[in-house]
Amino acid sequence: MKIKKAEFVMSNQDYRKCPPADKAEYAFIGRSNVGKSSLINAMTNHKGLAKTSGTPGKTQLINHFIINDNWYLVDLPGYGYAQVSKTIREKFQKLIDGYLLNRENLYCTFVLVDSRHNPQKIDLDFMEWMATNGLPFCIIFTKADKLKKTEKESKINNYLKKLQESWEELPQYFVTSSEKKEGLEELLTFIDQVSKSANA
Repeated sequence: MKIKKAEFVMSNQDYRKCPPADKAEYAFIGRSNVGKSSLINAMTNHKGLAKTSGTPGKTQLINHFIINDNWYLVDLPGYGYAQVSKTIREKFQKLIDGYLLNRENLYCTFVLVDSRHNPQKIDLDFMEWMATNGLPFCIIFTKADKLKKTEKESKINNYLKKLQESWEELPQYFVTSSEKKEGLEELLTFIDQVSKSANA
């Protein structure tokens, strides 16, 4: 699938105010500084679509983008901000939970993790929460260009081994680089296939 058109639709703090649930929807979420905005911009070939920043917590709303007039890409606030108050963290959590648990046209959530890091408890806990609530998700390993090939393979294999400690079947995953456009075609093909199978 080629993205020929990507447009911002709306931002809000309440899933009940999201656009009509009449199109397939795919959400992107991860800890701050995981490269979410850069990935979205690289996927859509639109440098300024999602706001990028060196400051953690730039995304603080549910952001909807319409892709090819056909499906929604949703940029969600990150989780686990260390630099914001407990009250704001709880507000973000309520916003995220409300959206993920109630958005009936959400086909898949992509959980982004930095391929350079060892498994983080906060990511593993979030994936466990998704599974417990029966919410479909895939893992996206980001910033793969920052690692040498053997190091990248080792890091990802170690991550998968950690997941196997508590998962009988591993989630589908993608290895990506926004800089090199690595893995983006596979990611878009997956989205296209899920949408087509759901509409069949």
